[in-house]
Amino acid sequence: MPKNSDSSPEKPKILDLLDDAKKLSRRERKQQVAEPPPEVPELPSALDVAKREALDLYADDQKPKVRKPARPGKSVLPTISKLLESEEEALQHSIKSASPLDQAAPPTEPADPTAPMVPAAAELPESPPDEAPDDPRLIIIKPPILVSELASRLSLKPYSIMADLIKLGVFPGPNQPIDPEIAAKVCDLHGFIFEREKRDKTKGIHQVVEVIKEPEVPIAEPEDLLKTRPPIITIMGHVDHGKTSILDYLRKTRITAGEAGGITQHIGAYQVVHNDQPITFLDTPGHSIFSDMRARGADITDIVVLVIAANDGIMPQTLEAIKHSKKAGKTIIVAINKCDLPSANPGRVKSQLAMQGLQTTDQQGDTEFAEVSAVTGQGMTELLDLMALQAEVLELKANPRSTARAAVIEARVVPGRGTTATVIVESGTLKIGTPFICGPYAGKVRSLINDRGENIKSATPGTPVEVIGFEELPNVGDHLTEMKTEREAKALATERQEEQRLLRLKPQHRNRMEDLYSMVNDGGGKAQLKLILKCDVQGSVEAIKKAILAIESAKVESTFITAAAGPITETDVQYAASADAIILGFNVKVEAKAVKAAKAAGVQIKLYSIVYELIDQVREAMLGLLEPLNRESVIGHAEVRKVFKLSRGRAAGSFVTDGRIHRKAHARVLRDGVPVFDGKMSTLRRFQEEVEEVRNAFECGIRLGEFNEYQEGDIIECYKLEKIPQTL
Repeated sequence: MPKNSDSSPEKPKILDLLDDAKKLSRRERKQQVAEPPPEVPELPSALDVAKREALDLYADDQKPKVRKPARPGKSVLPTISKLLESEEEALQHSIKSASPLDQAAPPTEPADPTAPMVPAAAELPESPPDEAPDDPRLIIIKPPILVSELASRLSLKPYSIMADLIKLGVFPGPNQPIDPEIAAKVCDLHGFIFEREKRDKTKGIHQVVEVIKEPEVPIAEPEDLLKTRPPIITIMGHVDHGKTSILDYLRKTRITAGEAGGITQHIGAYQVVHNDQPITFLDTPGHSIFSDMRARGADITDIVVLVIAANDGIMPQTLEAIKHSKKAGKTIIVAINKCDLPSANPGRVKSQLAMQGLQTTDQQGDTEFAEVSAVTGQGMTELLDLMALQAEVLELKANPRSTARAAVIEARVVPGRGTTATVIVESGTLKIGTPFICGPYAGKVRSLINDRGENIKSATPGTPVEVIGFEELPNVGDHLTEMKTEREAKALATERQEEQRLLRLKPQHRNRMEDLYSMVNDGGGKAQLKLILKCDVQGSVEAIKKAILAIESAKVESTFITAAAGPITETDVQYAASADAIILGFNVKVEAKAVKAAKAAGVQIKLYSIVYELIDQVREAMLGLLEPLNRESVIGHAEVRKVFKLSRGRAAGSFVTDGRIHRKAHARVLRDGVPVFDGKMSTLRRFQEEVEEVRNAFECGIRLGEFNEYQEGDIIECYKLEKIPQTL
């Protein structure tokens, strides 16, 4: 059959070995074309399904629970109970596998990828273990530390611990607490190390107490960090020898004019620049009661300038200054002052210095000296040159980058500023904002003021500054030390204050009845003068207190209720009223409330500006506490020659043998040398007249009070009582 040209060529048939489908016959194809296809139900849309599910209230119970598969890369940590069960199953499985009866381990099933991943026991996150000490000798106990608990920790009996405590002077019971320091000593006796533990309130766990220590002074500083510092020079000498006047001339100011009585009564720190080199001066008081202040000045100084008046020579406080300087091992430069006076005799001063072991250079000695006058300025330049030369010889250096340290030379309370202290920086650099510890008190530097009243930001070694930022008034002589943080400074201050509190709470010696009896019998009881002392600066408080306590007396003693720096307040008046004390004020003011309270309570407040007057009046007050002594003075004797009976008693007719018999005097009756009556005379008559006095070799009638047992031959001794003031 011929092929049509316009018809498409037939595709060649390819043998398909996989085609197993059965071919339909011609009849089946016709039948399939004749029958219509079955209707396929239309599927509901997603919106219809959502509407139906939202309207079905019971659909939640019929919905299948679908578990969300875990995110790839993250394992799900099961609960602790499942972890413990898995660990227990793993342990039992390992025991069964290790059993010799099991010949082969069952095959493991493939893990389900949709199942949650449970980490193995070795891969579980470990909880932080208890911080147990590695050293078995370390014992950590949280206060209160009971004797029984300490004994159990040491594996000993309580009586063994009590025996050790008795040796240490402590006598507690088995269930009584002891101090951590005592527990540390007991542990040390048995070869253990003790540490105190306290509860951390933030974490709710027990934590070992952090030991905070004050930075130690370095023994040696690196040479490349050492810088030259100004010399610290202390001017010392007797009172009114011109120490402050010399410094006044150097600073071109009037320091002395501001001192009461023209004498220095506290330490002043100043700085002078000579030939572009700063020099720090300390001016110390010269009065005898300020011995401790002069000793402090000698301790922190490099060079001592000993001022001696050319017209007075060496005086007691000059000798004391020489002793302090030699004890501290400081270089001494002698300034012979007041050489402009006609009575000046520098040669006598040099001879007196030689007697004290200070040979001047013009007498082949090694003690430098200068003849000066603070009024005319004579020799002042030579004196400054000597100071600069000695400072250069000493090679004074300090590290300005080390921990800041400073010595407190004065402390006071200034209205408007609060507690301030004058310090001299010894090492490091003291800056604003520096936390520090000074004795038992912490603080933070809020302001620095130099000797001219100017605010500065930092103070280098050798610089005197006034520091503002103390929490409490520091003690003169304490050292200010820089701390890392304010928190550490406060923690260390709290610890030191706790130690002081424990010292105050220690049992004091109490008077026993036997002691009181012995004091009465021996006459050892003393009258007490109770005082409250308030001064402008802390140094004056210590000096005046020491001077008053130094007043020796076997009959009266002075005690201080309080002694501090600052104005007299209402609280001081209340203390004085309760203790029956006197308030002494030195260079301070009295608050208005305190004046009203003192008038209401009848408290005496004495204010002084010169120290001599204060000491003298305290001594007079101590004398006023002593009752005068009564001393008998015999003025005459009379012999009884006749006894007369009267309507009311009896009278003794007497003859005056010596002296005189006075009407207002005391009299006693002596019988065979033994007194039988002692009292006042009631009647003295000469014949029938009352008289005041009967002299020697005259007769008289005498009645003594209610005494009627006169006998002939008795001797009537007449005497007077004289009151003699006591001495200290």
